[in-house]
Amino acid sequence: MLTSFISENSVAISATILIISYIFIALEKIPKVTIALLGAGITLLLGLVSQNKMTGDSLNPYYFVSFIDFNVIFLLVSMMIIVNISTRSGVFNWIANELLKFTKGHPVPIFCVLALFTAVTSAFLDNVTTVILIMPVTFFIARSLDINPFPLLIGEVFASNIGGTATLIGDPPNIIIGSAAGLSFMDFVRVLTPVIALILITVIGILAFIFRAGLKTTEEKMQEVANIDNSKTIKDKRLLVRSVLVLGLVILGFVTHDITHIETCVAAMVGASVLLLFEKPTEILKDVEWNTIFFFIGLFIIIGGVEASGGIKLMAEWILKVTQGSQTATSMLILWASGIISGIIDNIPYTATMSPMLVEIQKTMGVNYTVPLWWCLSLGACLGGNMTMIGAAANVIVSENAAKEGFKIGFMQFMKYGVIVVGISLAISSAYIYTIFLK
Repeated sequence: MLTSFISENSVAISATILIISYIFIALEKIPKVTIALLGAGITLLLGLVSQNKMTGDSLNPYYFVSFIDFNVIFLLVSMMIIVNISTRSGVFNWIANELLKFTKGHPVPIFCVLALFTAVTSAFLDNVTTVILIMPVTFFIARSLDINPFPLLIGEVFASNIGGTATLIGDPPNIIIGSAAGLSFMDFVRVLTPVIALILITVIGILAFIFRAGLKTTEEKMQEVANIDNSKTIKDKRLLVRSVLVLGLVILGFVTHDITHIETCVAAMVGASVLLLFEKPTEILKDVEWNTIFFFIGLFIIIGGVEASGGIKLMAEWILKVTQGSQTATSMLILWASGIISGIIDNIPYTATMSPMLVEIQKTMGVNYTVPLWWCLSLGACLGGNMTMIGAAANVIVSENAAKEGFKIGFMQFMKYGVIVVGISLAISSAYIYTIFLK
């Protein structure tokens, strides 16, 4: 009786599990990895996805492991390993210090250089790692120049989320989208990098103007930053050579995917494995963000329950009905809805839910119809994270560390600038998508 009830109401039950999981993830009262794994466990327990790999002599299409995107999982783990090992050499701090010396200690150029460095680094490393690397340098500069670090920090946060949008590996939502849509590293570079560069320059320019009054100091203090000693920043030269070489080859593997057809996760796994040959794996692996990895796994299973029940297909049909099948209307709806929603809830579960829905739309409307929708989802989900302090993991990390240093960033204080930045970003994105794909 219970089994038949679940079967008859599988869409409602799976959607309820997803919505409740979203609510608890947004509230942040319980660790999100716990919520994801609990939701996945309930999904399995109720039989919304199958625990059995085989049905008779054939593979079971509803086997729960089939809904876990291991391209995403292995790419994330491998890049975390590569970044953790590379960071130990001190190379990223060395680059940041050299850029600071280039500015001669002038606060406004420092603001622009730190934001640009953060954006470019975030295109190849994850946003959280990037802001963790740049924050100690930022606090040192703020103390040396005797200025409030808030403008520098907020500029870095916005730049990290904008820069991360430019490539396949820059932000987790793009990894999910790339895997679901079959988009390569160079697809992201070709389509998104031009508009991201425009958004980044526009945002940095506007923020530099807004914060100009607080970015002033004395000549003596500027000299202190201009003459920073960078000779001892590199901690291990052999590690530096190894890590830079491997990271470069891995990125080359991403870039040449269209020629070699080697998946990005495979290139990253090989690179991570080579670096691990020279390290103690137990030390490196304990620094991998396993909470994030298991959060993804649990989330994929929950969404698999909605997909298996037919709920994702119903969502796709609803969107096409609302937009009356108009490609322009559907694109703009996905772009702006993604931007606003991702500012309120974590953009990872949102993207993981939307990706299979776009696959369903593609089945109905065709590949050409869906191409701009994938880019709208990427731009909206990644750029929308700048709206609030909880919109992206990098935002939370920066606010927490600023509080530890005695510089509290208020939720509304962050949002005041976040709304401006997201509004500008989505407006430019709308014009770009319309011009390139819809005109």
